[in-house]
Amino acid sequence: MLGLELVVVLGAAVLVGNVVGRRLSIAPPVVLLLTGVLLGFIPAAREAQLPPEVVLLLFLPVLLYWESLTTSLREIRTNLRGILQLSTVLVILTAWAVAAAGHALGLPWGPAWVLGAAMAPTDATAVGVLARALPRRQVTILRAESLVNDGTALVVYGLAVGITVGEEHLSVPHVGGLFLLAYGGGAAVGFAVAWVNMNLRRRLKDPLLGNLVMILAPFTAYLLAELIEASGVLAVVVSGLIMSQVAPRIIQAEHRTQALAFWPLATFLMNGALFVLVGVELQYAVRDLGRADLRDALIAVGVICVVLVAVRFAFLYASTYLVRALDRSPRQRSLRVGHRTRVVSGLAGFRGAVSLAMVLSVPQTLDSGEAFPDRSFIVFVTSGVILVTLVVQGLLLPVAVRWAKLPPDTSVDEEHDLAETTATEEAIKAMPRLVTELRSDPKIAEWLRQEYEAHLASIRARSSGAHDDPAVLQHQDYLALRLALIAHKRSTVVRLRDERRIDDTVLRRLQAALDSEEVRLSGGAAVE
Repeated sequence: MLGLELVVVLGAAVLVGNVVGRRLSIAPPVVLLLTGVLLGFIPAAREAQLPPEVVLLLFLPVLLYWESLTTSLREIRTNLRGILQLSTVLVILTAWAVAAAGHALGLPWGPAWVLGAAMAPTDATAVGVLARALPRRQVTILRAESLVNDGTALVVYGLAVGITVGEEHLSVPHVGGLFLLAYGGGAAVGFAVAWVNMNLRRRLKDPLLGNLVMILAPFTAYLLAELIEASGVLAVVVSGLIMSQVAPRIIQAEHRTQALAFWPLATFLMNGALFVLVGVELQYAVRDLGRADLRDALIAVGVICVVLVAVRFAFLYASTYLVRALDRSPRQRSLRVGHRTRVVSGLAGFRGAVSLAMVLSVPQTLDSGEAFPDRSFIVFVTSGVILVTLVVQGLLLPVAVRWAKLPPDTSVDEEHDLAETTATEEAIKAMPRLVTELRSDPKIAEWLRQEYEAHLASIRARSSGAHDDPAVLQHQDYLALRLALIAHKRSTVVRLRDERRIDDTVLRRLQAALDSEEVRLSGGAAVE
């Protein structure tokens, strides 16, 4: 099964898996993985194998770039020390613990370290989907951890695969050099790609060309970093974080609107396709394992799940008390959390797309031409662990959140009201000067001033909790009437097209404007 057939099957599987998962209140990744297993019964689907090196280059850059664009850099700076600990020290400890467990279960050290590296990183997308009930700070720390720890895990993974296939050697200076090159080179490439991206985006006025640059950016960063044997993951993340800060100043609204329509869909499809592919690969791995090997693999899934949770909890508690003993500054005290919060963070260490991409990219053969040892075993165990963490930890996390009694996180709503209030107040103050500069009609200026002041009154009333205030109710009526009028205008334009009084080109242009206005107003209604 190649080309168009594979695209159609994967797309249909992603659609069906998500619909079924939501209907049955099951995490969609679990259903997608099981859908892939069912597809594996089709011989043509089971034989569909992407080249191992393509998996990482095709899937990871897109997923990581979007996550880095939508992660709060302010929260990362505030919690940088904890994030670095989780994304470096914890990853290496986890990889070592899983490798030791795998070796104890019979794997040679090389494949055991490959399994450990694949299991070490948490997954940003899974955290975003399954940890929505957490406060913003915790979600940001978890997402930032999963962005950076991918780079650490991939260095360990590359070293383990290289040693196993006969391309690498193990020594402290060599390993230290690899980590230095991975982080330093990856960050340098990320800065360079972001700089080129910024300059091109300033000059390109066509939104199609601007967003083509945006699509190329993560692939370019990943590819250039890999060419110098640096961390492609870190290059993509650094480039995305830089663009998240400068994009609001240099990118036009039309460019952003188009990008926001593309990227969520692209990352949704990429994630879904990965889970389906690993399900297919799991079916392939099961057929390649004997009965005794399958029993050992199931035992390994259980053992490694326990190891992952135990190492994460042990590290969270040990690192916390070590930091408290070494740093007693007021700033550090303000960042402290209770043990209940740490329990929630411990359960939020989901594995997902990155582990899938790594295990699917394990080469089929060694340099000698022999089959990569225990590849099917590694694929099966990785898939099983991901399935267990998504199901078990995904079910336990909401329970843990309720048990922890975490305070409601209203900071986003409060900051939203602050920004909207300040922007509206300053716009009203600037209106007389702008009216003079633009030589606007005083009647239009007065009409706009009244609209802005009514909007400002509704924001102030809403932020004070007075949702039954007349200003809020009037604003809700205003939004409802505007949306109804837009719907009426749309039906009129469609009727004119059906009567052949206007062309489809005119319909699409007017419809795009009406859709944009409806989305803007619907967003305001949702905030109310």
